[in-house]
Amino acid sequence: MLYLGPVIFGFIIGLILGTRINTTIKDAIKIPLSAFIVIFIAILIFAWQLGPFPYYDDLSISTGVVSAAIGLFIGSFLLNNKLGKNN
Repeated sequence: MLYLGPVIFGFIIGLILGTRINTTIKDAIKIPLSAFIVIFIAILIFAWQLGPFPYYDDLSISTGVVSAAIGLFIGSFLLNNKLGKNN
């Protein structure tokens, strides 16, 4: 049984934070797509080591952390379509 609370709230928080990543400013740090892939892999390892929230037995991975990471990437890709491109 998958608990939807951490998944939904993690995704919403990640989406909000992802929309705040601004890569259109000239002096902003440019982060290539390969760096986002490495960060996502690191987040998966972190979520695996963290495990499920206490008293949850749905998956052996922290679904809230993974959904927050997915929301972060979706939010940054939706509003910043120039992500990973050097201007």
